[in-house]
Amino acid sequence: MVSSRAHDLYRRRSDQTGSIPRDSAGRRPRAARKEPRPPAPTPADHVLPELVALSCALFDTPDEGEVLRLAMDHVAAAGPYSAEAGYLKVDDDLVPSPRNGEIHAPAVDCRVRELAGQDGPVTVPGWPWGRALGLRGLERFHGYLVVTSRSRPTEAEYSLLVTLVRHTAAALSVAFAHRRQREDALELHRLREERTVLQRQLISVAAELGYQRAVHALMDDVAASGGGEEAITRALHGLTGLPALVEDRFGRLRSWTGPSRPDPYPEPDPVRQDEMLHAVAREAGPVRVKDRLITLVRPHGEILGVLALVDARNEADEHTVLALEHAATSLALELAHLRNLAEVELRLHRELVDDLLAGIDEASAYARSEAIGHDLHRSHYVVVVQWSNRTADDSFAQTVDRAACAVGMRSLLTRRSDHVVLVADDRPHARALYEALARETGTRSGTIGVSARCDSLDDIPHRYQEAQRALEVRRHSRERYGTTFFDELGLYRILGPGSDYRELETFVHEWLGQLIDYDSRHHAAMVETLSRYFDCGGNYDETAESLTIHRSTLRYRLQRIRDISGHDLANVEDRLNLQVATRVCKIVLGGPG
Repeated sequence: MVSSRAHDLYRRRSDQTGSIPRDSAGRRPRAARKEPRPPAPTPADHVLPELVALSCALFDTPDEGEVLRLAMDHVAAAGPYSAEAGYLKVDDDLVPSPRNGEIHAPAVDCRVRELAGQDGPVTVPGWPWGRALGLRGLERFHGYLVVTSRSRPTEAEYSLLVTLVRHTAAALSVAFAHRRQREDALELHRLREERTVLQRQLISVAAELGYQRAVHALMDDVAASGGGEEAITRALHGLTGLPALVEDRFGRLRSWTGPSRPDPYPEPDPVRQDEMLHAVAREAGPVRVKDRLITLVRPHGEILGVLALVDARNEADEHTVLALEHAATSLALELAHLRNLAEVELRLHRELVDDLLAGIDEASAYARSEAIGHDLHRSHYVVVVQWSNRTADDSFAQTVDRAACAVGMRSLLTRRSDHVVLVADDRPHARALYEALARETGTRSGTIGVSARCDSLDDIPHRYQEAQRALEVRRHSRERYGTTFFDELGLYRILGPGSDYRELETFVHEWLGQLIDYDSRHHAAMVETLSRYFDCGGNYDETAESLTIHRSTLRYRLQRIRDISGHDLANVEDRLNLQVATRVCKIVLGGPG
């Protein structure tokens, strides 16, 4: 190529000068001596500056894709070349440059991949000469530059092309190194950030574990100290700064530590209390109910109580919840222990009371009572308790025991199929035990019978019958619920267990037989009317109201009673016998009325 350009230059100069004139001898005249002319510029004089500028641009470009683009755009600076395609090696794969031609791309791409990193010829239709030149750095292979030409390049032109390829490869190595440095710097920054986060998490976890250990150790110390519920609420208040409290499952306060304690403490609503317990039981962990954070104390599934924090400002965080849960665990152990002790004590009490009611040797009874801390040498009363909506199971027995303790009754306790029996060392108050049980059970539908005073252990079985008789009289009276004392029954003391049923039946038949037969045949209520009349003290208005009938209807019935029975209600003797007969029929024989 260089020789052809010189030849063309030479021809142009010859054409300009024309033929040289000769002398007469045919010789050329000697030319006048001239100054030497500077050499004509070669193609390299124009190419090299452009390549140097391109090389500088390549090395100043930090992006590998941009380096390849510059090389493809300026490949003509090295000679009569055209950049057909370029490839960069990314993760063991050759990625085509976006500037690659689309017409011959599949064929070129296939050929380049066949070369497997080696230089080699590439056939591109319309271009006589084509070659794929590898872009090789010192440490890695960067890709390919595919170059085509209209003619086969000279040695000098090919040398310039190789130089361009090497500079491009070197620039790619530099860009690759820069990219690796940036990636390494970013990775180092990421690792440092990750290390910082992990360190913070580790510090947080260590602090959390330290707090957990501190809470756990404190609650263990509280449990070991035997301080009970007061010690637990005191520790919980100290950990959280919030008022801490313990309620029984019925909503009655057992312990409070902290300010703002309500005085008096509100009486719970049994329905709402049950709804709250069921709602909290369905959730896992403490539950917020209004201004309280509540957790249930239930070591074996059965709810023994409620532990709560008063958090009116919603200040509780995860540490507060953690302290509350640990305190609930300690409280569960405490209440379960108390429950077990109560069950053992209740069983011992029950066995002793069962023997007392059946009859027992005094020496054995005294020894056993002393072992459980009860003095049987004092006078005692037998108390029978029955509640219409409660089965006389262990739970109800414990309820009665709590109520008795709450009113200051020192007693031994057992239970029967439908009632609970207490042997108390003092005469119960007329209403205290009943009111306490009404609060415990949430209903007033209960009856209590109390025997006369018992001064000897041998009298206890008989006193038990008296208490039952007092309870039955109360249950069949107008005011069914409340407390009845046997020694206040008067005439009704002879009615009840121990009486001769055959004689009582004869007595009832003698005075009420005709009325009972009449009621049976006509589906009437003459015996019940007469019984209500006596219960109301002979008051017409009160009797009519209790029977929900008109006063004139009552007068008619009383007249019919006189006619049917043949007895005169105005006669004192007849009136007394009729009243006793109605009581015997109702209380002892279970008849109408």
